[in-house]
Amino acid sequence: MKFFYVYVLYNKENNFIYVGYSEDLKERVKYHNSGYVKSTKFYKPLELIHYEAYVNMKDAKRREEYLKTNKGKTTLTTMLKEYFS
Repeated sequence: MKFFYVYVLYNKENNFIYVGYSEDLKERVKYHNSGYVKSTKFYKPLELIHYEAYVNMKDAKRREEYLKTNKGKTTLTTMLKEYFS
């Protein structure tokens, strides 16, 4: 079964949160930490702190878009409250 992943990367030093989507989570995280992604290359190293797996691509994309909104970021920090404290 193929999964589609929504993931959250974090750089504690800069308090930087990045939300993304991928079909190959391990490779995508490596790609971010190698500096190939324009929006994250100045925030290395990035730590994978959360991910969700979906069977349907549209569901994963919808979740990614939501988590990138202000309300979604608030939801995310509430979900991961213990991690951020």
